[in-house]
Amino acid sequence: MTGTPGRPDRVVLLNPGPVNVHDRVRAALAGPDECHREPETQALLGTVAGKITEVCGADRDSHAAVLLTGSGTAALEAVVSSVVPAGGRLLVLDNGHYGERLLRIADVHGIDGVRLEFGWAVPLDLDAVDRALAADPGVTHVAVVHHETSTGMLNPLRELGALVDRHGRSLIVDAISSLGAEDLDVVRDHVDWCVGTANKCLEGMPGISFVCAPRERLDALADVPARTFYFDLSANYRAQVLKGSPQFTPAVQVLRALDAALDLTLAEGVPARTARYAARAAEIRAGLEERGIDLLLPADQRAGSITNAHLANGMTYDELHDGLKEHGYVIYATQEKSAGVFRLANMGQLTATDIAGFFRAFDEVVARCAPSPS
Repeated sequence: MTGTPGRPDRVVLLNPGPVNVHDRVRAALAGPDECHREPETQALLGTVAGKITEVCGADRDSHAAVLLTGSGTAALEAVVSSVVPAGGRLLVLDNGHYGERLLRIADVHGIDGVRLEFGWAVPLDLDAVDRALAADPGVTHVAVVHHETSTGMLNPLRELGALVDRHGRSLIVDAISSLGAEDLDVVRDHVDWCVGTANKCLEGMPGISFVCAPRERLDALADVPARTFYFDLSANYRAQVLKGSPQFTPAVQVLRALDAALDLTLAEGVPARTARYAARAAEIRAGLEERGIDLLLPADQRAGSITNAHLANGMTYDELHDGLKEHGYVIYATQEKSAGVFRLANMGQLTATDIAGFFRAFDEVVARCAPSPS
């Protein structure tokens, strides 16, 4: 502890990325200065891509990962803008803020998009997806968010993947907030385009995102005219994977940190990390429920790395956030359609001690902000 009673010796991040990282990951940032065109750095790019492919559940011979310097949205935009051909159509499955974002990316690039909206915090209706695909043979691609953090909902990827595959369409998955913590296998789940980022459940630093896809799908992009320059997935694939050199300057130090984070991920194993996150989530949910705070979703719909809960005790989000931050704990707001809800993520290197400390701070903040009896 520091000299401030009740305050941890670090800021405890309960936001859904960036996360508290392992000391080995942080130390990797302090490596020597290096040129991205040198052989050792180019080798690093291939090594990291191979480890990402492994975390995704794929074989390095059949699949490849393409890395981009940018947040998860960068890789998502690269996929949406690069893989849907001029005559294609994208079906977006929307049950939260990040589902909406998929359609907005398509709109920006003039891609024909169809929105199948279910409503915020409403589970996907797979029968409705089945009917939509049967009714519209022009749909070439389907896009979905695996873990919709705006509500905390985990969408049924395995069942959806089988459905999309049965219709012969290509599946794009925003796995930005799920990869590394939830059950996801791109081969088993028929995921053609898996988008992830370093700074969430892989427990790396922000600044690197990526796309994992079958090599044959990536090869076929050569026939799709580019809509962008920097985010041209085909050009980045040809440079990184086929020629072994980045097309543009990557965030090399962040890449080093991701390499360390992936080593830790593979050593722990995704099932073990899933269990670790589930234990932290259970502690958070039990603590909230003990205090009479309502959770947003039924238990069987929640992802294992975030809990969305309703504000209570007459407190505003700003009062709760600012009071907790004074104690060293950072929580997260949600988007306007979930007004009155706050988010507690348990991604990253969090401990039971962190959660216990959070609730001590939470109780102090609530007591301080409680209205005086009349």
